[in-house]
Amino acid sequence: MISSRWLRSALVGLCTLATAPLALAQTDARPDLGGIWTNASRTPLTRPRGVDSLVVTAEQAQEIVANMSIAGISAENVAAGPEIDPETGAPPAGGQDFGLRGYNLFWTDPGSTLARVKGEFRTSFVIDPPDGQIPRRPDPQGLERQGFGARYVTGVGDASGPEAIPIAERCLIGFGNTAGPGMLGTLYNSSYQFVQTDDYLMIMVEMVHDARIIPLFDSAEEARDGRRPSELKQWLGDSVGWYDGDTLVVETVNINPLQMSQSAIPITPSGKITERFSRLDENEILYQFTVDDDNIYAQPWTAELSYYPLDGNIYEYACHEGNYAMPGILAGARRLEAEQAAQND
Repeated sequence: MISSRWLRSALVGLCTLATAPLALAQTDARPDLGGIWTNASRTPLTRPRGVDSLVVTAEQAQEIVANMSIAGISAENVAAGPEIDPETGAPPAGGQDFGLRGYNLFWTDPGSTLARVKGEFRTSFVIDPPDGQIPRRPDPQGLERQGFGARYVTGVGDASGPEAIPIAERCLIGFGNTAGPGMLGTLYNSSYQFVQTDDYLMIMVEMVHDARIIPLFDSAEEARDGRRPSELKQWLGDSVGWYDGDTLVVETVNINPLQMSQSAIPITPSGKITERFSRLDENEILYQFTVDDDNIYAQPWTAELSYYPLDGNIYEYACHEGNYAMPGILAGARRLEAEQAAQND
């Protein structure tokens, strides 16, 4: 059986000579997204408390960053540096930078400045509503949320079984919405490779090597008709794309419910996330996404950030190779259960 995608490609090829000027005009308008990019910055998704303006000066941006913590490590300790001395051995348990938290500063690389978008320093990714806050309903329906933020502190969290450990910690997908939809920079590895063809956009994310393979169509109607069966609830969702002038539009639905329960940008099965990619110049891709779900949010909301060329390569993300965390966590939980059982005998 000949697929509709194959037939469409063949017909386009047969018509190329007859419509070459038109085809070239359409192709030239499409953004060239190919390359290796980064969205690393210290800007949060929502506007911090006490900050009123979306856009700040370079001096204000520097002051804001100087007072930010990283992964729970205070701004004072961030300024002092990682304080790692291999000659003194491990820091004491309960120390500020190790033994209490799952990270020290040696392992973090979230960026050194606020995000720059269209030449402006931004205090939040959310641009609509204008206050920079996500308009969550007080009683969202249809979504079971799980909170795992406390797991940055060691010794905290459910270790009863593999499924009790967050999907990012299990290296099933990256954490912090790094692969989206709604792609955000995070604590480290905020690097991306975009590979663009006539029929697909592939976004390979450095963290966990998540890969989004997005089929591209001639219109929104054709794209929506080309979706996968709804029974396939994939990590990162069912994304389809089309061009709107010089902007690539990607619409995603049907994201895996387990991913959504642990996401910073959740939607229910009836919600959708629409991303827009525009090439502003050779050094900047403008990236916007709009989240639309009446079950969770009082109104659709939009975030905006930029991608800049990465001066370097994307390296292997060896998340579980040689990782003894899972057997260690489960062995500890079984040992605790055995000790409790012995006390009850």
